[in-house]
Amino acid sequence: MLNPYLLRNELHLTARKLLKKGYKLDVSAISSMEDKRKKLQIQTENLQFKHNTLSNLVRESKIIKNENESLKDKVIQSGKDLDASKIELDNLKKKIHYFSLCIPNIPSDDVPEGNTSKNNKEIKYWGKKRQYDFMVQDHITIGKKFNELDWKSSAQISGSRFVVMKGKIALLHRALGQFMLDLHTVDHGYIETYVPYLVRPEALYATGQLPKFSDDLFHINYVNKKNYILIPTGEVPLTNLFYNQIIDEKDLPIMLTAHTPCFRSEASSYGRDTKGLIRLHQFDKVELVQIVKPEKSVEALEKLTNHAEKVLQLLKLPYRKMLLCAGDMGFTAVKTYDLEVWFPSQKKYREVSSCSNMNDFQARRMKARYRKKSKKENLFVHTLNGSGLAIGRTLAAILENYQHSDGRIEIPKILQKKYMQGLEFIN
Repeated sequence: MLNPYLLRNELHLTARKLLKKGYKLDVSAISSMEDKRKKLQIQTENLQFKHNTLSNLVRESKIIKNENESLKDKVIQSGKDLDASKIELDNLKKKIHYFSLCIPNIPSDDVPEGNTSKNNKEIKYWGKKRQYDFMVQDHITIGKKFNELDWKSSAQISGSRFVVMKGKIALLHRALGQFMLDLHTVDHGYIETYVPYLVRPEALYATGQLPKFSDDLFHINYVNKKNYILIPTGEVPLTNLFYNQIIDEKDLPIMLTAHTPCFRSEASSYGRDTKGLIRLHQFDKVELVQIVKPEKSVEALEKLTNHAEKVLQLLKLPYRKMLLCAGDMGFTAVKTYDLEVWFPSQKKYREVSSCSNMNDFQARRMKARYRKKSKKENLFVHTLNGSGLAIGRTLAAILENYQHSDGRIEIPKILQKKYMQGLEFIN
């Protein structure tokens, strides 16, 4: 969440900055609540002082019995007044807290203005698009032709937006995950981490998916038992490893990676990409998370994005790097790069990775701090995350970009020997 200082002392400036993200802050509502909070805070402090003073008088009093009894009555009443004021103040603080949870992060000054993907800024293009002298097929047709992307069986088992993979395509899917993990751990220095796929709601509040995006999540409710939610991304459990933690400064930065399934109801994307591997309810992803000192997060975002780009470069998949405009960024991000891989069947680039810097937005929600020895104080860390990469979308891009006129699918050389049992083609 935002630093409370901004809402208390720089409210109108904060409201103007949030407009860049398309969010209209209810200034009158937060002002009213904050004014009331200040008055209740003073009232509670005064009642506490009065109660303490009367209590001390009772303990130290040597006056006659009937006057002492009268004083005790005043102590009892002051205690009741104090408790009532504390309850009212606590309820108001909870209301302000929930209000704050619904406010998005403020975009960085170097983020372009705009509300749609048309306003995103092209940073660079990489790779050469292949030229085909035959009719290019999409990955859905290719998967059906090989009978290794089975949409019919998955629909019978689970409904739409699921897939069953078989044979060499299933092997390629597994190989991509292994390749990405090896690259990020061996070459880039991330620590491989195995995490739970079911989390408590508190974890999703901490990383910003709740309360706003509840409809996009899969909730698991047991009668008389705790509620769980299936993770929409590995970012959630990885980042929450530092919930209410104080990290030693010498241990930063912390770089973690995990290969997890991701579960999304896609309620907000109704009608889009209903076929194929682009927008599934269940898909696999290799996630990258960094926990850094505040002064390092700008540099860390560039490095993290480069790590994700390296996957596409080694697979020799043409892509472009986009700096998202303020209105197209996620709720928690101050700055985001999208990596979009080329899909020849659609003649367009499609997102395969999103890399974001959240500054201290998530850290404040989950009280993740580090101990700064030089100043003997605890400061909030900055958090970053990105896909390195979404495996299903990367698989789809390979099937399309590496197809041959005779129907074979060439396997990227980086995968052939080590990850694909020596196979050069899927026949």
